[in-house]
Amino acid sequence: MDIDIYDFDKTIVPFDSGSLFIAYCIVHYPWTVITLPVIAVGLALGFAGMLTFTQYKKFCFCLVRMIPLKKAVKGFWDKYEKKVHPWFYQRKRYSVVISASPDFLLDEIQQRLGFDELICTRHNSKTGAIIGENCRGREKVNRLYQLHKKEDINVIDVYSDSIKHDKPIFSLATGQCYHIVKGSRNKIDYTKTYG
Repeated sequence: MDIDIYDFDKTIVPFDSGSLFIAYCIVHYPWTVITLPVIAVGLALGFAGMLTFTQYKKFCFCLVRMIPLKKAVKGFWDKYEKKVHPWFYQRKRYSVVISASPDFLLDEIQQRLGFDELICTRHNSKTGAIIGENCRGREKVNRLYQLHKKEDINVIDVYSDSIKHDKPIFSLATGQCYHIVKGSRNKIDYTKTYG
């Protein structure tokens, strides 16, 4: 099966959906502001090397305990779905979106946009805690191959905003690698970029 792979944040949309969702919740559910000190402590511990990025994300999404999550996610995408880059609607092949963002946030936009498959970071929707690994870097490829045998898929094009973090998925492209900059698709040569 021929597929195209897309990162989500700053690729399909021009923002980091997890961070923007936290801001959205603080505005629409003001009592969640009490989580800001927890998030700040997590950030400080992360910079000090005492927390992994995965552990830090647990701090960030602790506010899901305090909100009507499904309603918040619906309201968030009602507001921001229009920011999806128009070129994403023109996809021609089986489309797999692979993202570090939370499943509870991206499940809704998958239904709205109708892309074929979503692979993202799994969270406990009651506590915000990550289940398993953060779907980032090499983990994106690991998760893809947990769902599909290598021999059963042929990755044609790969789209991402991050040359630094998405080398593993760019390496799978047999067609084009597209570096997304401010919504524009820019072809890159994998060998020259990483060689």
